[in-house]
Amino acid sequence: MADRLPTTTEFVARFKRKYPATIGWRYVKNSQVVEKHLNPGEEVVYAFIAQKNDKLFQIFESAVVALTTERILIGRKRVLFGYFIDSITPDMFNDLKVSSGILFGKVKIDTIKELVVLTDISKKALPEIYSKVSNYMSFMKKKYMKESEINKENLQ
Repeated sequence: MADRLPTTTEFVARFKRKYPATIGWRYVKNSQVVEKHLNPGEEVVYAFIAQKNDKLFQIFESAVVALTTERILIGRKRVLFGYFIDSITPDMFNDLKVSSGILFGKVKIDTIKELVVLTDISKKALPEIYSKVSNYMSFMKKKYMKESEINKENLQ
């Protein structure tokens, strides 16, 4: 049997087992939103759960954040019907900031369009998230720049 990457739900379940202090609900439903919006051939390489808001203890806005082979996807399933999906491509990414408070940590992803704030994350998870996201974006930006240069050469 060929090795396969874990599903989004499996990544988040591992994250929750490793960092149980992180507040996150309905990660299976939120993961399904991400899975629904993967492009053909696109795979999730890392995922975690957090609250997508800037308020401490506003715990009903759980979101699954997934790093894929193409972009970052943030999926949130609404309680009754519908969902939200956010996509951050390498060309939109500006900066990443991580901060630790008394009880929880916060991750801020600065993009061209908005500042994405993820809260109520276990303080112990912050180094892992910072490492995964910053290494991922560094790799993806280099890949994106190479592809842009190749496209420019082909146009000339």
